[in-house]
Amino acid sequence: MTTKLNRRLRLGMVGGGPGAFIGDVHRIASRIDDRYELVAAALSSNPEKSLSFAAKLRIPRAYASYQEMAAAEAIHPEPIDVVAIVTPNDTHCAIAMAFLGAGIHVMCDKPITTTLADAEKLQAEVARTGLLFGVTHTYSGYPMVRQMKAIVASGEIGKIRMINVEYVQGWLATPMESSGSKQAEWRTDPARSGPAGCLGDIGTHAYHLACFVSGLKAESISTELSTFVPGRRLDDNVQAMIRFEGGARASLWSSQIAIGCDNNLNIRIYGETGALEWSQENPNYVRYTPLLQPTQILSRGGGGLNAVGSRLPAGHPEGYLEAFATLYTDLAEQVTARLEGRAPAPSATDLPTCEDGVAGLRFIEAAIQSSAEGTAWKPLR
Repeated sequence: MTTKLNRRLRLGMVGGGPGAFIGDVHRIASRIDDRYELVAAALSSNPEKSLSFAAKLRIPRAYASYQEMAAAEAIHPEPIDVVAIVTPNDTHCAIAMAFLGAGIHVMCDKPITTTLADAEKLQAEVARTGLLFGVTHTYSGYPMVRQMKAIVASGEIGKIRMINVEYVQGWLATPMESSGSKQAEWRTDPARSGPAGCLGDIGTHAYHLACFVSGLKAESISTELSTFVPGRRLDDNVQAMIRFEGGARASLWSSQIAIGCDNNLNIRIYGETGALEWSQENPNYVRYTPLLQPTQILSRGGGGLNAVGSRLPAGHPEGYLEAFATLYTDLAEQVTARLEGRAPAPSATDLPTCEDGVAGLRFIEAAIQSSAEGTAWKPLR
């Protein structure tokens, strides 16, 4: 017998203070489906900023640091159910460990740490505690991406032969990190971003998307990392070849110096009997080409489709915020199901997990090693 949870989940946030784009995204996304209430936060490493910005956002429990927040929430009579970690990469591990130790489920930005060793330490702690750990690989939340995954899993396009995925931007074509851009500064700083620049920032999204849609496990990678902007300390362009189980192959290009590109994420899947193509900048449609037949345009909300997570009628565009919200709702469904003593809805199991986060760090580490050794093939398992 289940007991109905008659409240929103209590959400906490670490990071996402003044000027942090991703903090606003998390706050908006968590509220879209009305499953959370933001009740606690440590929004900045600067205690004064943390407290003042929490007051501005009317967050009732404001903390000067994440350490104070984790300790207080662990013994609070109505503790947070989930903490969102929206800080630079180098802080993810310590923050996540603190809240897992406090018995609190985690939603963490990617990459989940800056080293594979730390990612595996987190994975072990998640296993020890039995808590849930979601990772914001946002693009897996788009309804038509999940539709593609379902089509591939059904066998409709046959055995996969080739995957082409690219995620290219142009905003770092000049040394933005030297112009006062907060977002560029930490992303190009090895001390805060880790050993990967473009590779860790958006290359991991492209890699996860290829694995998510195909359902295949990657086996090895050959990579060339480039740094085109003089003086930049991390890569700003990634070219990779990937071998998947079963003989499938993939090409991956990720760049932040591609002038004219805003947020150009595309994936193409080629099987023995059909092909699929999706673009993040036009996310409500998938191009589907059956073998020896005309190309079809599959529309979100169109007849016969089961695009899980779609909120609006056909013809009303859904985008990035809604995709982000889907991940939050997946986690909410899993947490609520536990509290109510029932099984979660099957769609909620598409939420990227700590295991996906570890896979992302394996991808980063193998890519860096491959490039350093002249595009040598490196294992991904």
